[in-house]
Amino acid sequence: MGTTYSASEARVQFAEVLRQVREGNTVTVSYRGEPVAEIRPIPPESGATEKAPETLEERLVDMERRGVLIRPREPRRPFRPGAYKPGVLKRFLAERHG
Repeated sequence: MGTTYSASEARVQFAEVLRQVREGNTVTVSYRGEPVAEIRPIPPESGATEKAPETLEERLVDMERRGVLIRPREPRRPFRPGAYKPGVLKRFLAERHG
């Protein structure tokens, strides 16, 4: 049997809620006395223990798979720095603090 917290208790004691879930317990969150959510451990077979991507390319592929990243269709042109203009940093800082 799991523990029940009110929404405000769960917010204040979130570290304790996570500790209980990590130990394998299910925690119920209620709002005005009515249960509204369950927080439970993720089963190991759900893929939550996948190896994290190591290279940049693996990370980009993973982000694309999750829908976080959409790569451009065409390759970008090479970066060309603009002309050097003395005092740019000084003007930038003046605008931020002025």
